[in-house]
Amino acid sequence: MDYQKLTGKELKQIRTLGQLKAAGYEPKSIKEELRDNLIAKIKQKENVFEGIWGYEDTVIPDIERAILSRHNINLLGLRGQAKTRIARMMTQLLDEYVPVVYGAELNDDPLQPLTSYARNLIEERGDDSPIIWWHRNDRYTEKLATPDVSVADLIGDVDPIKAATMKLSYNDERVIHYGLVPRSHRSIFVINELPDLQARIQVALFNILQEGDIQIRGFKLRLPLDIQFVFTANPEDYTNRGSIVTPLKDRIESQIITHYPKSIEIGKKITAQEANLVGKPVENIHVPELMKDLIEQIAIEARDSEYVDEKSGVSARLTISAFENLISAAERRLYLNGEENTTVRIADLIGVIPAITGKVELVYEGEQEGAGLVAYNLIGKAIRSQFVNYFPSPESKKKAKEGNPYVIPLAWFGEGNELDILASQSDKAYKQALHEVPGLEEVVTATVKNLPEKEKEFFMEFALHGLAEYSQLSKNLLDTGLQFKDLFSSMFNMGPGEEDDFEEDDL
Repeated sequence: MDYQKLTGKELKQIRTLGQLKAAGYEPKSIKEELRDNLIAKIKQKENVFEGIWGYEDTVIPDIERAILSRHNINLLGLRGQAKTRIARMMTQLLDEYVPVVYGAELNDDPLQPLTSYARNLIEERGDDSPIIWWHRNDRYTEKLATPDVSVADLIGDVDPIKAATMKLSYNDERVIHYGLVPRSHRSIFVINELPDLQARIQVALFNILQEGDIQIRGFKLRLPLDIQFVFTANPEDYTNRGSIVTPLKDRIESQIITHYPKSIEIGKKITAQEANLVGKPVENIHVPELMKDLIEQIAIEARDSEYVDEKSGVSARLTISAFENLISAAERRLYLNGEENTTVRIADLIGVIPAITGKVELVYEGEQEGAGLVAYNLIGKAIRSQFVNYFPSPESKKKAKEGNPYVIPLAWFGEGNELDILASQSDKAYKQALHEVPGLEEVVTATVKNLPEKEKEFFMEFALHGLAEYSQLSKNLLDTGLQFKDLFSSMFNMGPGEEDDFEEDDL
């Protein structure tokens, strides 16, 4: 019988140690298990880390090399870079089922028993010793490192009640109540945010990682645990909250640096995959590709902003939450107006501000500006960055005496006209308001290539936002939406509290 060719269903029919031996089972360490299965998947051109985008040529090859080298791994990167998700997906490289001595506290291998219980059971019952099968999804343990984590939590402690009940000496290993690490024998054990673990707790991991023994209150026990360790850490933690002690860092063989998406296209894939849109009428809400680009551009602008702490990073959760809020803004408008279909609007980006303010850590200057204003400015910068991908630069066209496509709409605003775009106004009122601006439709139809009819007004509004970001128009935030008007007339008619909407750079 070839053990390697047995299916999960056939394996679960094996119930005793004797049957297991007859099937040809041989013990294998978890690191060998991961290595062998990875080799098989690489040969078959299978993607181990399905749904992890942007790491195909950087992080994933590093992880695969670490697994092939039988290394413990530390994933080092800013928040929201899929570190924990990668660790959880490593279970797919484990065998579907492995045998365990029935009733063993530390998931003992029947041919390599670790605890006195398993050894005594096998000695007493021999080939009739019962075994059970352990699925790979259960062979994963995760612990978030917090300052209150103790040695007892991770390694274990002497249980005086057990000693008294069983009338055992404290020198007997059976009095030990094992912690998470020993109970993860033959598993993947993940410690998230490792630097947050107190130094004395990190020291307790030294011997487990290298020497294979544990020490509990002076009780030294040789326990060759078989564990694949995966740690995650944020570079910010090295200075703000703690650090990885040098001897422990030295024992973690591979440190792999993660990163944020390197392109908007990759960011869009991640956002589309992770956004929770269950139950939302997404088939009734049209989202132009430009809007998806703008959502990703907001995160890019935040990562480069002088007001945002770059050491803290800007998580991919920002774009995911922002996209969910964007859809919800359009969904709310559908219900308010009793409409069946709508297209998202640039003005809907005001609704994503709450998703931004909670996802960025501001430096002192940013705190002075205020989280809401910083978020609003990031949206403006994203619009400015994307505007020139679709329309001519207003700055270059302004200098040209002829061929400025924005002359007619700007002249209309220059005559004192204003335009209000309200968050909850119906599609009919929205379209009517935009078409009141002379020359605006012509700018869009002449400039935007392959323009779908249902996106015409979206791009008309985008043109106005772009002109405002390039200081050709004034854009003011209202309680219920946005107002566009002539830049210079707004300067001379500033009311109390409007000064903050205007900067010297606008002159």
